[in-house]
Amino acid sequence: MPDPTATVTEVQGRRLRLTHLDRELYPGTGFTKAALLRYYTLVAPAMLPQLAGRPASFLRLPEGVTGQRFWAKRVPPGAPDWVPELTVTHRQEDLRQVVVADLPTLLWAANLGCLEIHTPQWRDDPARHDRLIVDLDPGEGTSVLECCVVALAARELLAADGLTAWPKTTGSKGLHLSVPLPPTPAEQVTGYARELARRLRRALPELVVDQMAKELRPGRVFVDWSQNNSAKNTVAAYSLRAGPTPTAATPVGWAELTACRRPGDLVFTPDQVTARLAGTGDLHAGLPGSAAPLPD
Repeated sequence: MPDPTATVTEVQGRRLRLTHLDRELYPGTGFTKAALLRYYTLVAPAMLPQLAGRPASFLRLPEGVTGQRFWAKRVPPGAPDWVPELTVTHRQEDLRQVVVADLPTLLWAANLGCLEIHTPQWRDDPARHDRLIVDLDPGEGTSVLECCVVALAARELLAADGLTAWPKTTGSKGLHLSVPLPPTPAEQVTGYARELARRLRRALPELVVDQMAKELRPGRVFVDWSQNNSAKNTVAAYSLRAGPTPTAATPVGWAELTACRRPGDLVFTPDQVTARLAGTGDLHAGLPGSAAPLPD
């Protein structure tokens, strides 16, 4: 059946066919595919620098959040020849993955139903990371409020080591701290992340767990240092999340973490994110320029 909403447009010299623009992706919210494309267009200037050079993994939901969902790593058949690619060796197999380097590629992916975009902690070379992630995951009985306490403690430990942390919400329940680095051997980054998790557990023994056993997590915040493994991916700043309502992984200021009094204080809708960008700019704009080496 023909799609009456289908349209062909040109974005930065690239031809895009956009389809099913009236499809509601989050039932009952009015958030359509057209709204998805508009959102990613508005956040692109802030989002693209974070994605550049990193192979993307997409969570695709072509029919919306109540339909089929699946992870997509490979460049799909029929992708335009202008979509940037990077060949990544995964489990002894070479995968051609998309690199979201420009607005046309971002909108092409969104048109495929790629609501979420995740990337690794490295660009180009999985053996050398340029970012460390402190992933704070609240266990049962805790929320982002407890994550804020742990994040502020992590900030102090990182600062004492000469490192700068940039917080963002995950768009779900937790927080991520992004720590920019010069290209650093992957095993060194993972080792530092693991030791940082241990230091946080020793500093906050009643609040932090650094082991993956699920029975240890209720009432505590899990510091998932394993997110720094070369094979792991982390939701990108400004990516939407595929929950029941549209929310986004959102850069936040340290003052917002200090002032947070209820979980809803750190939940941001697409409209709120674009308003924040228009009002205060990209809170992660200074991230690339603050890279510092890990301590010896």
